[in-house]
Amino acid sequence: MIARVFVLIVILIVLPFLYIDLGMMRNRWRGRIMWRMAWWLPCIVMLAYTVWLSVLKSFAPLETWILFLYLLIIGLIFAPLTVFSICSAVGDFLARKGIVRRNRGRIAGVVLSVMVVFVVIYGSFFGTGGVKVRRVDYFSEHLPASFDGYRIALFSDAHVGSYIWGTTDHLRVVADSLNEQRADMIAFVGDLQNMHPDELLPAMPILVKLEAKDGVFSVLGNHDNDKYLRSDSVTGRRNERLTRNRQRQMGWRLLINENAVLTRHGESIFVVGMDNDDADTYDANPEKAMTGVPRGAFSIMLEHNPTSWQRTILPRTTANLTLSGHTHGGQICVAGLSPAAIVYDEYDGMYLDDSGRALFVTTGIGGFVPFRLGMKPEVVVITLRKGVAK
Repeated sequence: MIARVFVLIVILIVLPFLYIDLGMMRNRWRGRIMWRMAWWLPCIVMLAYTVWLSVLKSFAPLETWILFLYLLIIGLIFAPLTVFSICSAVGDFLARKGIVRRNRGRIAGVVLSVMVVFVVIYGSFFGTGGVKVRRVDYFSEHLPASFDGYRIALFSDAHVGSYIWGTTDHLRVVADSLNEQRADMIAFVGDLQNMHPDELLPAMPILVKLEAKDGVFSVLGNHDNDKYLRSDSVTGRRNERLTRNRQRQMGWRLLINENAVLTRHGESIFVVGMDNDDADTYDANPEKAMTGVPRGAFSIMLEHNPTSWQRTILPRTTANLTLSGHTHGGQICVAGLSPAAIVYDEYDGMYLDDSGRALFVTTGIGGFVPFRLGMKPEVVVITLRKGVAK
């Protein structure tokens, strides 16, 4: 994980120490070697740990609380120092050029640094709590009349390994909210764990209590396989079997390139589950997943990655409605803007093609890094309606 943003983190760590040492304190520390060594020690320690994280064989340490503590230190200390240093340096430059009379950059830097600290604290400890219920309707002329009004409670991206402070209270709130909807079906669309199946053990007593008339259906996400641990092949297969078996032990109907039929008054719809479909995995098999689904039958596709909708599902299946997660909505939304919009064409909400086939992307309930700002965890209730798509 850290290897992906290694350069950025190194800049956050080193830049403020360089600026404060060589700029603000250069004259005061002249000849005071011990003071300078003490100043640079935290920087050296953080750099060493950053290098260690970047060369880990696995995506992150199994003791995820250590990683999150490291990220908190970056967010609460090094990021604000970097913001202050940049503002102060800009102020120095403008003052030297005579553009301004005094360096106001340090005042701006203090204000912005305090804002950074506030954002990190809020997003880490408050933004991830609670759950909102989003309600949407999906209209289709192909929906059998017996299923008009059929309700699906959708959730995604639990990342239960991120409940690191000894509590699963948030997950309990989500489970209670799901059951309160009294839906016909509950659908989970992937990323139950972070990296290891043992993360599921504290969560299973809560998730086993999920109830819906037609049960709980699930698919796997990119974190639900062994690629983030990068184990040897034998250990990897064992871990993946454990992840799958533990979902089944909770009474969930895990669909891996397969489907199930639901019947009402002699009419049927199909729930199809496809394995995670992205550039790093090659197990998604849409043809196998649709085996036995009659052409023209109404079907709901569960697929973790929403990019699969345009790439695979629309051209290679007849699924009417696809339900996905994966994006977390970017975990940040400020003034209606999310970083997910840079990466994904479809990242939050309902999307329709010209024929009325649709994709709904939920922003999920969690994330590998437990941080959310303006993107509250959500449970989605989708009601199927017979009629023209709109």
